[in-house]
Formats: sequence, structure tokens, C-alpha cells
Amino acid sequence: MTLCTPDRITNRPEVQRPHSPPDGPRRFRVPGADLSASVAVFLIALPLSLGIALATGAPLQAGLVAAAVGGIVAGRFGGAPLQVSGPAAGLTVVTAELIQRYGWRTTCAITVLAGLTQLALSALRVARSALAVSPAIVHGMVAGIGVTIALAQLHIVLGGTPQSSAVDNVLGLPAQLADIHPAALALSALTVAVLLCWPRLPGRAGRLARMVPAALVAVAGATAVATFAGIAVPRVDLPSWSSHALPGLPEGPVLGIAAGVLTITLVTSVQSLLSAVAVDKLVAARPDGGQGVPRAALDRELAGQGAANVVSGALGGLPVAGVAVRSVANVSAGAKTRASTMLHGLWIVLAALLLVPLLDLIPLPALAALVMVVGIQMVSITHIRTVTQHREVVVYAATVAGVVLVGILEGVALGIAVAVAVSLHRLARTRITREDKDGRHLLRVRGQLTFLAVPRLSRALHQLPYGSDVVVELDGSFMDHAAYETLSDWAAGHLAHGGTVETTGPSGVRIAEPAPADASAAAHTCCRPWTPWHNHQCGEQPADRPDAPDESTEPAEPRRATGLHLASGIGKFQRNTAPLVRDELARLAREGQTPSQLFLTCADSRLVTSMITSSGPGDLFTVRNVGNLVPLPGEESGDDSVAAAIEYAVEVLRVASITVCGHSGCGAMQALLSGGPDDPPTPLRRWLRHGRPSLERMVSRRHAWARISGRLPADAVEQLCLTNVVQQLDHLRAYEPVARRLAEGTLTLHGMYFHVGEAQAYLLSGTDEVHSYDDVFTQVMPTEPLETARAS
Repeated sequence: MTLCTPDRITNRPEVQRPHSPPDGPRRFRVPGADLSASVAVFLIALPLSLGIALATGAPLQAGLVAAAVGGIVAGRFGGAPLQVSGPAAGLTVVTAELIQRYGWRTTCAITVLAGLTQLALSALRVARSALAVSPAIVHGMVAGIGVTIALAQLHIVLGGTPQSSAVDNVLGLPAQLADIHPAALALSALTVAVLLCWPRLPGRAGRLARMVPAALVAVAGATAVATFAGIAVPRVDLPSWSSHALPGLPEGPVLGIAAGVLTITLVTSVQSLLSAVAVDKLVAARPDGGQGVPRAALDRELAGQGAANVVSGALGGLPVAGVAVRSVANVSAGAKTRASTMLHGLWIVLAALLLVPLLDLIPLPALAALVMVVGIQMVSITHIRTVTQHREVVVYAATVAGVVLVGILEGVALGIAVAVAVSLHRLARTRITREDKDGRHLLRVRGQLTFLAVPRLSRALHQLPYGSDVVVELDGSFMDHAAYETLSDWAAGHLAHGGTVETTGPSGVRIAEPAPADASAAAHTCCRPWTPWHNHQCGEQPADRPDAPDESTEPAEPRRATGLHLASGIGKFQRNTAPLVRDELARLAREGQTPSQLFLTCADSRLVTSMITSSGPGDLFTVRNVGNLVPLPGEESGDDSVAAAIEYAVEVLRVASITVCGHSGCGAMQALLSGGPDDPPTPLRRWLRHGRPSLERMVSRRHAWARISGRLPADAVEQLCLTNVVQQLDHLRAYEPVARRLAEGTLTLHGMYFHVGEAQAYLLSGTDEVHSYDDVFTQVMPTEPLETARAS
């Protein structure tokens, strides 16, 4: 990625003269990468489409119809060019239930109606609303569907017939185990073994062999063994296309049909939109940063999925949705445009017309084993770890249980109800403790102060003796009107009886107390949780100041970044803040500084170290430079400021830890990415050469890309920002004082990443030891201390 200046632009399109002859007819050209990617996706989609059709109980051609329509129609009209659509395993349970209840022809009609509903929703531009569903609910829905699929296909693997529900399949499993069909079990075991072992083939030969999808090899191998060994098992039976069943008028109760349409619409829409977002991240994570591939237009993608479902249902196909497995294969194969998705649909059509004799040889147990493995893989360990880290495992478990025991819509509704209950519990979870020390009463309030906590707050406040000295320590970001009035009224009464009230934050630093509503002279130094209930505006000038404008005659003007602004800020510090910190600064002046850590971060103006670390005077020895860079020893070239700071902090101040903190949207990292060999050697470019090892590490095949809270970075800039933190920690280890203290065990290193737009901090896991090639930045939860979050 390079900056384009007028003298650098190459391959400019030639401007045609007004009277020059027109160009020849435009030809449809398919990039070679799209052609190879389409073949790879086709080889995966063909056996999966047949297996999903088998699992639903639909005609087997329905899976091929859905795969072809998903590739051609959704690929052409959808908004995610590299997403591959087709019959999805996540729809298996829904479709199977509809077929069993209403029949195949009515199910096709329901698919058409669901497609029309998706088209209507896309016209209303509500696609992004689907992303508001909690990831724990989505992961739980997928896992529940996977469990249901695996339980049903297990009966076919053992040579039997699945029941109508997951509960019945579990209850019928003992009888099925007592009546195993050896031939079906042997072919299924062969299929599962190939599926699991094929991606793990070692050596160069294994790398070449893995270019053929494991699903195709497994089904083809089982087919070959069954054919040449003459094993008698049920096989694929594709009837003539002339007898293919098309949709009919819906027959059944209106409410039942409407519920089926709603279920198909919900599942296909949510799955497709979430898959489109995931494909965007995969494309951005490619070495080229996804250059030339537009980001997904979600409303257009919803419209494309709706059109595909209308066509698929009308042609007698299964419901269509964006499929993660095939989309990942498409992106990994290097696809550039939507041509790869459309070509894969064309190959499906040709296979359905020309390869029927070969498809009829496939054993049904092999397809069942393939779908069973897919169902098991839908229960992702990574997703379970993620929801556990975010304390949403209850939501996940409730959704899984609801989907397996009752149904998808009911399971999702149960998950939403549990998620709402968990959110309310967290909002209402307020801990109030009291501690008496040296004649003072400390009342600690942890969590949000809402009307739900008012009874406990009032009880705790009125148990404090009249006339006593009280410190109220608030550790929360929100206080509603009821809690504010309770605290305000009690403070007024306590002061009237000769007592004192001091309100502090979680670090013990005094903050402005909530004063009675009629105390018009109260000073407000900054916005606090209770300021919405005051007649207060942050940053306004006091009315009694001689330079304050008359609001009745002068309109408000935006604040201007002038020298007067800086002077005003200094004046506010002397007037409001200095009296609060004067004693602490006087102590530091007498005793000298004893910071606990060296904090090395970027000079970016949006990075306020004291705010994001909740630190005060004397806590951090801070070094800031462009790009939070640590030059390697001997590479400073006359600028020893960073090396001097490291030596002073480690040898003289004896800090216990060093933290390197990067941040999102770093201009230095953007300059590194856009730089070229012909750039003039400005001071900025000479300094940024210390960041080139980070750029080399990011493009190196020896290092896996860093991940942020279980996901890949959003783009190349974020990836370089994360990689730069890891690389600068390696540079720190090259300093002799740092290496010696690390060997003694008296110094630790930490990596940190701050996402400015999300106001979210992440800590690098495992930075106390030598880095592995799997660096993970873990999200710091609001209720967890830093060390706990880092250890997780």
C-alpha cells in the first residue's frame, strides 16, 4: 500500500481522443485466482449440498438446486462479493421440521415467502439490526443446531433412521446401538477418519494433497471402497429432473406457515449477515489487505439472499444462506471478485446434469458421517472460550438447550430473555460495604447506582452516626435520579447535624460531592455520574467572572484552540484541581519519585495515559514518541533519549515493569505502510526506520498475525499497530539492563493496545516470557483488574 502522488502514478488509463475509433467489444474476463477458487469451492460444496439435503429429508436434487442458485443469484446480486451462499447446515433442523409437518411442496413455498420477506426487509434497510443480537445467542443457536444435526446423523451412521427430534434421537440411541449395521458403520468410520486426518498430512506431499478438499476425498474414498468391495448400503438416488418436485400452494394452518416463514427469514438473514461481516475480516487479514475487494453492503446482501431464496424455492431447492465454510475456502483460495462465487454455481449445474451416474454411487452413510462431523464442528471451543471470557456462558447454554430441546425460534427467544436478565442483573448488582477506621466511616459503593439499589444505599447511609466524618467512595459510571436524590438528601441532613461528607473515586482521589439541589453556589469541576441531575454544563464559564459573556445578549460560540484556551485551562487547574493534589505533590517533592512502571507509548494527542490507566502523580514514568518505538541498541544514531529513559527507569528508579502501549489508527504505522524507498529522508522518515522490523515481522511467514480478543485485526493498519507492540517488546529485551533484570525475575514486560474509537484496552497475553508465534491481545473487562485480565 503506497501513497499515490502525481509523479508516482503508474498505469494511468489512456484518455481516448474525441475522434479516435471506439474500443472493441468488452469481453468478460475472469481472473485466474477466481477460476481456481471457484473449483476449490465447488469441490467442497458438492458433497456438502447432498449431505445437507439428506439430513433434511428433502429430495437430494434440492441441495444441488440451492447450491447453484446461491452461487449464481446471491453471488451476482448480493452485497458481499466473496461470500458463498447455498444450503447451510444451520438450516437443516428448521427445514427438516417443516418438511415433516407440511410436506416438501409447501416447504418450497415457505422458502419463496421467506425470500420475499428478506427483500422487504432489505428495502427497509434494517440489515444492520441483525448485528445487534448478542454473539452468545448466535453462537448458542449455531451450537444447538450442530448438536441436533449430529444426533440425527448418528442414527444413519449406525445404519438406522433418525427420529423427529433431538430428544427422541437421544432416547432411541440405546436401541440403535444394539442394532448396528457393520457395513454402514465401517464406511462412516472411514469417512470420519479421512476428514480428520487429511488436513494433518505432513511434509511437502501432504501440503500438495491438502489442496484437494477433505470432504471430497472422504466421500470419494468411501464411494470407491463401497463400489469396488461391493458393500450393500443405501446410496444416493437422484431421480430424473423431469419428475423434480416444484412448490405448490401452502397447505396448513396460517399461524404455522407464518412461523415457518419467520424462522427461515430469521435464521438465513442472521447467518448470512454475520458471515458477511466475518468474510470482511478475513479479506482484510490477507497479505494484500483486501485491496480491490469492497466491504460488504449488508442491505444489498440481504436483498441478494432474498432473491436467491425466491428462485431456489420456486425451482424446488432448499433455503439459501451465506455459508462460512465455503466462504472461508473462497477467501483462502485467493478469490478477487464475485466471479468465483458465480462460477462455482455454474460448476454445480454442470455436475447435476452430467455427473448423475457418479453421484448415484455415493453411499448415504458417508454423507451422513460428513454432515455429522460438520454438526460437531459447529460447537466451537473458541466460541465457548469467548463467551466464558465475557461472562455470557449462561446465555450461550440457555440458547443451546432451548434450540436442542424445543426449537430454534424458541431457543433464540429464550437466549434473548436470559441475556436481558443477565444485563439487568449486572446493572442492578451494586455492592455496598462499610469500614470504620481512625474515627472515620468509609462507605464503598461498587457498581451502578440505580433505583434498584436505593433501599440498600439508604439503609447503609442512615446507619452512619450523626456528626461523624464520612467518606463515600463511588466506583461506577452511572447514577440515576433516585440514587442521586437519596445521596444528596442524606448529605444535606448529615452536614446539618455537624458531620462531614467527602466523596471520592475508586483511587481515593477526592471528587466533587453531590450537593443539594438548591445549593446554587456549588462548584462543579468536571462531569460526574450525577451531573445530569444538576443544572450544570461542562466547560461553561462561571457567571461571576468578569470575562464571562452575557448569555442574554451573546450567542454561544464554539470553543477555539487559542492561547487563551490554554491559559483558561491552567487557571481552572489552579482554581479547582491544585487544592486537591497539593498535599500529594508536596509529599512527592519531599520524597522523590518512585514510579512502579515505565510506560512507553505514542505521542498521539488522543492517548491520555493517566485516564486509561487510572494513574495519578508519581505512578508512571512515561516516555512518549511517535509510534511508541524502542530503537535497538546501537541504532539510535545520535538520539539516545529512549535508551536513556530505559536505563534510568530500570537502573535508577528500579521500576518493576515496563509497558509498551500502542493504539488504533496510529499515524506512524500508517506512514510506515505508505512509505516507499524513494521517500525523502525527513526527520520523521529517519525516526520511523526503527519501526521497519515491525513491518517485516507483519509480512513474514515465520510469524502468525497477532489476534485481538480472539478476532483478526480489522485492517492492515490495526495489524501493524498490534505487531509493533510485540516487536518493540523484543527490542526491549535487547537492552542489557532489561535482560539482566528479566533474568533476575525482578522485572516484567507488558504489551498493551488501546482502541481509541471503542475506549477499550487490551493486554498482550504471555509477555513475561519469550513470545510464541500466537500473540493474543485480551480484552480488559470493566470489572477485572489488569493482572487478572492479562492472566486470562
